[in-house]
Amino acid sequence: MIWIGAVFGGVWVFALPISAWYLFSIIDAFAGLNEQNEDPHTPDTDLFWYRLITLIWAPIQFCTLFGVLWFTLHSGHLATWEMVFLFVGMGVITGTVGINYSHELMHQKPKVERALADILLAMALYSHFRSEHLLVHHRYVATPRDPVTARYNEGFHRFFPRVLRASWQSAFKAEAAMLARKSKTWTHPSNPFFKYWVLQLGMLTLAFLLGGFVGVGLFLLQAAVAIWQLELVNYIEHYGLTRAHIGDGKYEHVKPHHSWNAAHKASNWLLINLQRHSDHHYKPDRRFPLLQNYSTEEAPQLPYGYPVMTMLAMIPPLWRRRMNPRVRQWRKQHYPQITDWQPYNDASNPLPR
Repeated sequence: MIWIGAVFGGVWVFALPISAWYLFSIIDAFAGLNEQNEDPHTPDTDLFWYRLITLIWAPIQFCTLFGVLWFTLHSGHLATWEMVFLFVGMGVITGTVGINYSHELMHQKPKVERALADILLAMALYSHFRSEHLLVHHRYVATPRDPVTARYNEGFHRFFPRVLRASWQSAFKAEAAMLARKSKTWTHPSNPFFKYWVLQLGMLTLAFLLGGFVGVGLFLLQAAVAIWQLELVNYIEHYGLTRAHIGDGKYEHVKPHHSWNAAHKASNWLLINLQRHSDHHYKPDRRFPLLQNYSTEEAPQLPYGYPVMTMLAMIPPLWRRRMNPRVRQWRKQHYPQITDWQPYNDASNPLPR
């Protein structure tokens, strides 16, 4: 679709975002839910084709991103507005698919998979996401120390600027703290931020070589859309969900009910089971075809798949009308003993140790 948009222009430049946001929502409505669970002990040798999807995506996305960039700026047949909307669509690719696949790859043990994750994130200029996600989010999710756990009643438009700043800072501090425990400063060459910066600079340099400052501008546009897509998903995944503070900076262990789930079939195809988020936090390195679905009693369920929920999140009054009653019901179900939710709402509970 992105190549069709680049070649033919016109209304075709809208095809990709319309498909990602609306077509999959329509298919979800007809395809229904997939609550079936595969055997979680299935060995990697039986998952070759599933793994291959994620392994080949980095070179495919790289060639598509920079190929479309070069073609768009050298063919000369697209108007400015067509190029803008074309690269909004490209950001849907690098965000919805690229960052999502990097998330799958960064959790795996083979070095080649983690390297591919870094390449995918560099194409969105969001390389620090790997450090933030692995070192901060999974450890501190649903506590005041996790920047990407959206607070109750916090609209996306307040969440977004907060998380852009806080997630970078928390990622850098987490890596610096790891180095300090080894008696090394943050300037030590093993700090992955140096690799992040080199990869991102390489992507920007290539965009400039292919298209000058206009090429860099279009590259930055798709990266911004990709980041926006990622943080919309982050906002949805844990909105209003908190772990109980048990005193002295200690919090209960992460449980399935600390993540929102969606079993909608088509959007889980698109997002390689990302919506089975509770199981991902239970077994972070479990490969996507083996992620388990949880029942309503075990984990809270979203009313729709991520494509619809991300659109709702962009309209805070509609989001709160749909989600706040679900959060309040979740609190009654799992934490009837908590009577004062204000410290949880404004993240003023003690930071976890």
